[in-house]
Amino acid sequence: MTESAQITAWLARWRSGDEQARERLFENVHIQLRQIPANLLQRERANHTLEPNALVNELCVRLLGGQVVSYQDRAHFFAIAAQTMRRILIDHARSRHVAKRGAAQQKISLDETAVVSNERSAELIAIDDALTDLESWDVRKGKIVELRFFGGLSIEETAEVLKVSPTTVQREWRSAKAWLYRAISGDNRNGT
Repeated sequence: MTESAQITAWLARWRSGDEQARERLFENVHIQLRQIPANLLQRERANHTLEPNALVNELCVRLLGGQVVSYQDRAHFFAIAAQTMRRILIDHARSRHVAKRGAAQQKISLDETAVVSNERSAELIAIDDALTDLESWDVRKGKIVELRFFGGLSIEETAEVLKVSPTTVQREWRSAKAWLYRAISGDNRNGT
């Protein structure tokens, strides 16, 4: 049985009330879930305010806490994980952000990882705000950014979640990054 099929089977058994399946699921996805904050926080200074272990623990509590959620399969589980990671990071950034919004805007790259220190919380909030705008007119591009940026999924994993080709994901990822760059930097020369 493939890893994807095994995770899907554990999710189904957990939905049916099998707590051992939940434990097996946790043991097996915990390593993958730890990669998400590790990737997001890898370029952060050593004394930032949100530790990867604390972040993954919060993510696991929200995803695998007491209440059974009807995850359809592995892809759906990791899509929800990306969405949950986004909420955790944005909530943390908003709580840490004390400067007036929009002040001292900087150019940032979506290929660089997100960080949530005091210095960069404004950047993360700007990305989230721009992503919300993007989602209002192109849901799939917004989901691609969420899965790739906040979920740490590869092109292939994102394609699996969205049930589209990797080529489509790659093309729309490039387009979404360009649109978000213009939105964040205020560069509207090419329109939005």
